[in-house]
Amino acid sequence: MFESLMLLAGPTLVFRLLGALGIGRFASWRAAVVHGLAVLFMASGAAHFVPDGGGVMPSHDDLTAMVPPFVPLPHLVVYGTGVLELLGAAGLVRTATRPVAGLGLAVLLVLMLPANVYAAVADVPLGDDPATPLWFRIPEQAVYIAVALLAAGRPGARLPDRRAHAGVSVE
Repeated sequence: MFESLMLLAGPTLVFRLLGALGIGRFASWRAAVVHGLAVLFMASGAAHFVPDGGGVMPSHDDLTAMVPPFVPLPHLVVYGTGVLELLGAAGLVRTATRPVAGLGLAVLLVLMLPANVYAAVADVPLGDDPATPLWFRIPEQAVYIAVALLAAGRPGARLPDRRAHAGVSVE
């Protein structure tokens, strides 16, 4: 159940450590988490093409089982979302394409939410793991959407200082 979150958290920590060691590309937590999200989507996107055969990540068949019955051509939908995830991951790595990739992945995650709800409600397992409960799946999806939207924001953008709004000098 926590594998996907660890696939975001682990690389994020490694990237941030590299930043602390002087690699400028990962000098901020924002850059580290965006690259961590790229790792997550590379692994997840690749899983859309893996034939059934066990392993840590779900297979194409596992993901196809998650597609709600009202969606036509579920195998093609899984391949299509896999391509979009891989393109989004590649887009997150380049600063120039990061805003579009982040926004595109956020939209994709929202569009895939019905599949996650269906998988939880219909008790669809992922490989040998039991179905992820809805109480975990929805907040997990919200985390990924938030990070994708963070990636879509301006790279140097800062949150406004609350003291400035209170009339306190911030100089």
